[in-house]
Amino acid sequence: VRNFLLHLFFWAFLIMLPILLGPNSNSNNPEDIRRSYFWIFYMTSFTVINIPFFYFNTEILLPKLLRAKGVIIYLLTLIGAIVFMLWVHEEIFHWAYNHFIPGNHSGGGARRGALMRMIFQLLFYAAIGTSYRLISDRMKEDEEIKEQENERLKSELSFLRSQISPHFMFNVLNSVVSLSRRKPEMVETVVVKLSELMRYMIYETNDSIVPISKELVYLESYIDLQKIRFGEDIKIDFRHELGPKSSHIEPMLLIPFVENAFKHGVGFIENPTIDIELKDIESELFFRVSNKKGTVMNETKDESSGIGLANVKRRLELLYPENHSLVVVDSGSDFTITLTIQHAK
Repeated sequence: VRNFLLHLFFWAFLIMLPILLGPNSNSNNPEDIRRSYFWIFYMTSFTVINIPFFYFNTEILLPKLLRAKGVIIYLLTLIGAIVFMLWVHEEIFHWAYNHFIPGNHSGGGARRGALMRMIFQLLFYAAIGTSYRLISDRMKEDEEIKEQENERLKSELSFLRSQISPHFMFNVLNSVVSLSRRKPEMVETVVVKLSELMRYMIYETNDSIVPISKELVYLESYIDLQKIRFGEDIKIDFRHELGPKSSHIEPMLLIPFVENAFKHGVGFIENPTIDIELKDIESELFFRVSNKKGTVMNETKDESSGIGLANVKRRLELLYPENHSLVVVDSGSDFTITLTIQHAK
């Protein structure tokens, strides 16, 4: 619709231009008045006749001949179209001249001037049409490439999101197995908590974004599950502060950092501590997770080790390429990640 209105305005302006700027004789001489009407009529009809020529060049010659047959065939056909248009304009000129200025004169001087004007304007319309079509095609190609890239990124993001749930369930079920050996009476409570987490994963994560308040509830449920599992064996400090208006975030974007802290921050560690801070203010989201590290490897690495962090790093690159900062600090005794996401204004 926008392009149609733009073209309509363009041609309406050109058609009205001879009327607005054409000869306007103040003479009372009838012949001068007829000459003024002749030029207005001729120039207006000249523009109207050029409309089919313009679109013949942009919609047929350029897309069908220039790309398929090459420049030489295109130029020869364009020259033939220009010659035909000159003949049409000559016929219009001859009819209009005899109609508005009848008499035994040929209008030779006016015809020569009109012929030069015809050639110039036809070349002008051809140049404008060619430029318009080439630029328009380039913009469409760029848009198609951009759409293809967006679809590729969406597919990659969808794949990354699909990895999160199996990876998460793998870790949680490992926790349940471990708890069943140490505290079998707590398994039922853990399964209830697990069902709450699964409900969020199934029904909430279908959306591309969720309020941070929902993600916070999910994090709290996961942390509660780990508290049931470890009890007093580990100190967990989770501080959070949300602004009056909750921002939005991609679901399950923060949980891999917390999972990683519990996976590597317990075991053969003296006084294990996990410190988590979440702050959502008007300008940014701040998230920090810190855990103590042991001096020996507390578990054997499996094939899924590191999937969560690598996954979330790639998701951050796709979702917030210029609006996030992820800092990972490994001091040897402590492991800390600090994530900040700038909210869109």
